[in-house]
Amino acid sequence: MNPTLWSLAGGALHILIVLVAFFVVPVNRKPSSATAWLLLITIAPLIGVVIFLLIGSPKLTPRRRQLQHQMSGLIAQAIEQASGDRATAALLKPAVPAVAMPHTALAQKLGGMPAFAGNGVELLPTYNAIIERMAQEIDGAQRYAHIEFYIIARDTTTEVFFAAMERAVKRGVKVRLLLDQIGSRKYPGRKEMEQHLTAIGVAWHYMLPVGKPGEWLRFDLRNHRKILVVDGEAGYTGSLNVIDRTYHRKDELYYDELCVRVVGPVVIQLEAAFVTDWYAETGELLDPRKYPELQRTGWHAQGTALCQVLPSGPGFDDENNLRLFTGLINAAQRRLVIVNPYFVPDDALMLAVTSAALRGVKVTLINSEAVDQLFVASAQKSYYEQLLRAGVEVLQYKLPILLHSKTIAVDDQIAMIGSSNLDIRSFTLNLEVSLVVYDTAVVAELSKIFDTYIARSKRVELQTWKSRPATQRLIENVARLTAALQ
Repeated sequence: MNPTLWSLAGGALHILIVLVAFFVVPVNRKPSSATAWLLLITIAPLIGVVIFLLIGSPKLTPRRRQLQHQMSGLIAQAIEQASGDRATAALLKPAVPAVAMPHTALAQKLGGMPAFAGNGVELLPTYNAIIERMAQEIDGAQRYAHIEFYIIARDTTTEVFFAAMERAVKRGVKVRLLLDQIGSRKYPGRKEMEQHLTAIGVAWHYMLPVGKPGEWLRFDLRNHRKILVVDGEAGYTGSLNVIDRTYHRKDELYYDELCVRVVGPVVIQLEAAFVTDWYAETGELLDPRKYPELQRTGWHAQGTALCQVLPSGPGFDDENNLRLFTGLINAAQRRLVIVNPYFVPDDALMLAVTSAALRGVKVTLINSEAVDQLFVASAQKSYYEQLLRAGVEVLQYKLPILLHSKTIAVDDQIAMIGSSNLDIRSFTLNLEVSLVVYDTAVVAELSKIFDTYIARSKRVELQTWKSRPATQRLIENVARLTAALQ
């Protein structure tokens, strides 16, 4: 063909691809994300289209979304049935304080779980002690242990956890375990760990397996939840994975975490998140009528805290965690503390944080000087100047520890502890779980932990930050733009 005709045909194809993209890409997508995709497709149409077809949809498969809807209905039905008598209703349908009511209503609408009263809450900020405490909990199990973590690795630190699972199985306890396939794949001894889990009798499955016959999933849709439930009586969640504190890195970096142990009615909400994921991966619905070890004898108060679990992720229609976090931040009147290793907000969240500071709320953002994900860290830093100009106090946890805790505290009344980062990945692509606690005593304890974080952090000053090299600014801006490709 004549070179001129080739050129004209190529130009026409380019225009056609871009026009079709304008009809397809913006549908049910945020303007910032749609703009980034359209820019990529316009600049490099063939490459852009291929990438969009591979990772353009941030949702789980229709089967998994339908399963989530099914489980949400079953959970609501079970809660309604359990609320039959007056004593139980006082725990499962409690009077909610006015300050908490907008948030409990929103979280229930999004995740299907109401706030439950009568819970005991214990904050656990020490890495190895958390793993040892969970192992002790499994050692106390009489009926079952349900375990779900993004990363699980067998090493010298976690051997106590694996040994507890083995002892539990030997005494007749049913141990079910879920771990993310991609999250756990790169750590030493994975094959040996799989064989060990099978050999000791643990029922285990990978979450969101890539390449499963008959199911196409984006490789970067991951289950990032961290949950342990023992006998329906005690539950754990937070930021910690079951792995050595160094994550087997070759450098000097290691991690600090925050987890929470809960007892009381809210434990069953963590259980519901696990049961949903187990059903999705195995096709086995853990119905207490079929599995006697799951049957409950009743509901009992184990404390005074009002608590609520919010599951989120691409199985839901909405970005559950983003909506709740934005609502909590907008409600702050005096003090707002945000601790998160990855702060790459969307426009609504960024507006909420800066508006809080501008209206006089003391806003503190604590993340880390240490970097384990270069591109995310660069994108995060691109927001510092805007935050500092608005009056947000930005603190960096000093090297070589990466502060991996994920929590928000609003005034002296509400705390959120969970697995969710404050970035587009956690809002859109990851399955996450968040525990919201409406209790002043818990927030007071959390504030003491914040004080330890602040004591080993350094403040980012606006004038110093503005003088950083132009090359650093360029890297940050490029990383910020690509973060919108979700």
